[in-house]
Amino acid sequence: MRELALHILDIAENSISAGASRIRISINEKLDDDLLEIEVEDNGKGMDEVTLANITDPFITSRTTRKVGLGIPFFKAAAEACEGAFSIQSKQGLGTKVQAVFKHSHIDRMPLGDIAGTIQKKKLGI
Repeated sequence: MRELALHILDIAENSISAGASRIRISINEKLDDDLLEIEVEDNGKGMDEVTLANITDPFITSRTTRKVGLGIPFFKAAAEACEGAFSIQSKQGLGTKVQAVFKHSHIDRMPLGDIAGTIQKKKLGI
């Protein structure tokens, strides 16, 4: 993906597929600490421990239309490639929280992109 907005959209779409009625997206630029923090939290169905333990494997997906799920592994790789970190917590019946931290000034950090425009275009089916 060419911008972080598309990663955020992918995670939000996963939340919708998991039956979430609430999705909270938090983006914090901490310039004094040279960090960009992104968090997506939902109240969807959550994951069991086995699925959670394997969620960053690109060959693990709940989709039936294809056998690979690259969104979460690519988001994790993007964060770690920029001296950042990635974490995901999930509880069945309670939801999931995805957190990615990037070194803000890292030369390989993708641009954030147009979050509002990306989500609006998807909502309108454009």
